[in-house]
This record gives sequence, structure tokens and C-alpha cells, in this order.
Amino acid sequence: MRVVFMGTPAFAVPSLTRLAQEHDVALVLTRPDAVRSRGKKLEPSPVKVAALELGLPVLEANRIDADVLNALRDAGADVFCVAAYGCILPDEVLTIAPFGCVNVHASLLPRWRGAAPIQRCILEGDDVTGVSIMRIGHGIDTGDYCAQATCSVSGKNADQLTQELANLGGNLLVDTLPKLASHEVAWTVQDEGLVTHAAKISKAELKLDPSASALDNVRRVLASSDTAPARCELVGKGARIVDASLIDMADGAAPSVQQGVLSVHGGRVFAGCADGAFEVLSVKPDGKRLMDARSWSAGLRGQDASWDLIS
Repeated sequence: MRVVFMGTPAFAVPSLTRLAQEHDVALVLTRPDAVRSRGKKLEPSPVKVAALELGLPVLEANRIDADVLNALRDAGADVFCVAAYGCILPDEVLTIAPFGCVNVHASLLPRWRGAAPIQRCILEGDDVTGVSIMRIGHGIDTGDYCAQATCSVSGKNADQLTQELANLGGNLLVDTLPKLASHEVAWTVQDEGLVTHAAKISKAELKLDPSASALDNVRRVLASSDTAPARCELVGKGARIVDASLIDMADGAAPSVQQGVLSVHGGRVFAGCADGAFEVLSVKPDGKRLMDARSWSAGLRGQDASWDLIS
């Protein structure tokens, strides 16, 4: 099939790569270069980088204006494929290609419609998540879907789960397009009674709290990112806990730790919570580099210390 692809972040790259392997990608539409990290330099989107490496034509746009519409029409595509483009598509776009406009969404719809489905499924403790191939409609992620694929959530952080879902979505997309072309797909209307909404994650939601459960705190760490880090005070100073895990209380090396206490045992760091403790695996103190917990805890000289909710 002849395809126009629309996407911007790293999540979209596997879909573009797989499409380029199996189909004729006539045009790639992505968001313009932007400041995407801590520096002040403009950087291309991950999709733009991948498209140029693949030798594909790229058009950058923050909105669909008349020039973009003309380019989309001129591409002569059979189908438009979207993966986290980051721009609302007007109705006119949805009807340009004969087979419409399909989207790779990172959840098992109707669960987790919205901006942050991956982080939400981690925070809520979902056992399973996945990807859906859906029609783009008027509402946010409200369209019918025709294919889904699943993966487990447990123990994975947001980056790991994003990459797994990105690969799953790319494979599912290329498997689905031939069925779409031959009219073999069956579209499923989303059950509005099962809808959950994945609102954007706020920094306040990911603050670590000794009065919360160990499980809740670990989920916040796993769901965190550079833009919404899991932060707390360690020994009176602000820090991000970058990686953490639940501990098996039957583990002889796992001590009983009081709420609000950091305890170091054999180079391992344990943070006491309302119902037990979790293990701190890596830390980034404010203004310092990322460190594994053993290196960071050397400054404690084996003594217990405190941790608390950050203001």
C-alpha cells in the first residue's frame, strides 16, 4: 500500500520503520524541530531522524493548514497511518485516503484514552496493557478499533514499556494494513461503560511519600520520566529516585525499616513506608549525577538516615 505516516516521538519510530519495510511510504509528516532536552538547541523529532535515515520525504508542521492539505492530497496515499503525531487532524484529512486514517494507540481501548496511557497503567497496577489499531474520529481516542495486541506490565518502567509497546504497535500495524485493504477487518465500537481516561501526569502525582505504601511508591518511580520525575527528600535534600523495586520480606537481606527511615544493609538501600519498605536502586540528587544506590549511600557511612515528602 502507498502510505502517508504521521508521528513525532520515539514511540512512533518502530511503526515508521516497519511500514518502510513492507509498504511504499510516500510522505512523513512530523512536528517541527524543537527544544527536546535540557539544552537550548533545537533538535529534530525522532521520527524526522528515522525518516531521513530511511531516505523518505519529510514535511514538518504543527498544524494542518492549506499547504499541508495539498501535500497530503498530492501524496496519493491509500491510507494515512498515525502514531503519536501530536496534532489534531481536521475532518478533511480523515477522508483524503481511500482507506482512511488509522492510529496506533498505546492501550487496550477503551481503557486509557488520552495523553498518558502508559504511565497510567503503571500507576494503577494493571497486569496487562497493549496497543490498539483504531480509526481516528472526532473525540480523543474514541474511534472504533480493529486489532489489539497485549503485553505484561509488571516490573517494567515507563521507558521499557514504551519501547515494548512501540515495537508491538509497529508489527500490529503492518499486519493489519493488508486486511484493511482487502476489507477483512472487523471494527469494534468502544464500550463507553468501560472507558478510563489517561490524563497527563502531573509532577505532584509522582512525589514519593513515606506515609504511602511501598507498592504505590515503586509504581510512581516506574511511571516517572525526566518531565515528571519521582522526587523526595533524602537526608534533607531534594533528589529523584530513578529506579526502585519492591522487596521480598522473606528475603533475609531485607530488613524491617520504619516509616520515613533510609536503612543501608550490605550496600543496599531500603526506604521505610507505611506498610514496609522498598529498595532504592538508583538516585539523582539535585545538582549531581545519576548514581547507583550503593555509590550514593557511601556518604551515609552505614548509618540510618531519613527520607520525606518533598515540599
